Amino acid sequence: MMKTLYFECNMGAAGDMLMAALLELHKNPDEFLKRLNSVGIPGVSVTACPSVKCGITGTHVSVKINGMEEHSHDDHEHTHQHHEHNHGHVHNHDHDHHHDHSHDHDHNHHNHNHSHDNREHSNAHEQHNHKNENTDAHHHSSYSHIEHLIGHLHISEYVKQNALAVYKLIAEAESRAHGAPISQIHFHEVGEMDAVADIVGVCMLIEELAPELILSSPVNVGSGHVRCSHGILPVPAPATAHILQNALIYSDQTKGELCTPTGAAILKHFVSEFRNMPMISVNKLGYGMGKKDFEKANCVRAFIGEADCNGEEVTELVCNLDDMTPEALAFAQQRFMEDGALDVYITPIIMKKGRAGFSLTCMCLASARDKMRYLIFAHTTTLGIREYTSQRYALKKEHKVIQTELGDVRIKTSHGFTVQKCKPEYDDIARIAKEHDMSIQDVLHKLPK
Repeated sequence: MMKTLYFECNMGAAGDMLMAALLELHKNPDEFLKRLNSVGIPGVSVTACPSVKCGITGTHVSVKINGMEEHSHDDHEHTHQHHEHNHGHVHNHDHDHHHDHSHDHDHNHHNHNHSHDNREHSNAHEQHNHKNENTDAHHHSSYSHIEHLIGHLHISEYVKQNALAVYKLIAEAESRAHGAPISQIHFHEVGEMDAVADIVGVCMLIEELAPELILSSPVNVGSGHVRCSHGILPVPAPATAHILQNALIYSDQTKGELCTPTGAAILKHFVSEFRNMPMISVNKLGYGMGKKDFEKANCVRAFIGEADCNGEEVTELVCNLDDMTPEALAFAQQRFMEDGALDVYITPIIMKKGRAGFSLTCMCLASARDKMRYLIFAHTTTLGIREYTSQRYALKKEHKVIQTELGDVRIKTSHGFTVQKCKPEYDDIARIAKEHDMSIQDVLHKLPK
């Protein structure tokens, strides 16, 4: 069993939502917020308050800079469904600085009666078509400045290293999206502090909760488009999509940008695997709420407890065959195993019209199923394949070599689930039996107990 933190991201993820969910797992949230507010992030005040979504009570975290909470506005497919932007939305200093700066996600100017966003606030935001009275909002900071800032906060080395790694993921993604080196990427000052607070807060909470393993569900990224000064961009936004490469994502067609670059970067850095929830004995559950209301509860859930995480998702590909020779079937079975199948087995069956046939089952990791489907069609006569997904639990295997009077023998040990097993490798026993003209049982009897 392993102390495991599991994020459920059925409505996406954002920095403030992740921090709020983790805050509910903390034994003393008020004391933690006092420490977060004293680490030295300029002008930052982080508060938490109860929030209710679809009848469920959770926590919403608010980050204010010099007493101001920054909000963002969005235009999704010409509707007034306003959604969040990420702190990592940046300015490239190659363009002119007007009041309508270029953003990864721009805002709708057709209707000034905007509703405010439901989660972390854009560091690309500026007031629309009028001068922002807070002149500091027009300052920008480079990635090197953020590195210097985080490096001089009153936090542990663990938190510093992880916070910098998360921010680097955002900077690299924005660099890729803008087609400019990281050195030319600049962050809006107010949003920068907002993002630093979210990221540092999450890193501090994870350090104090001290999970041995962090997992996440596949991430719902939302759907639709966001309007920006360059045109209309798809959801997920380019930076978010870049960060979430090789993670498991999906869209349930909820309109809006559900996953922000900051939320994506936190998950990408800390999560070992994106998967369905393992068997877990939950000790505590936290709800991190966004501002926006949807038909579904707009929250990230965080579970912490003891989990058996040896399970893995596997795919079984099955087909029936009645027109292959045993030789050809044996060759196909060997090819599947050589190309990464976990197991391949063949079962005699009676098919329609009383014909004798075989059921071939190829078990593989879910990530290898496309390759195995191709191999089955290529090396068998089947015209169709059935696919089943299941969870596999396996003992951890190790090998060691022992010296005996008859020669070296490899011993296979397996352990897990409070069980331990030990068995000599058959090939070694068979080799010794041949060399010494002995039976298998005689060789086994001579092995040390």
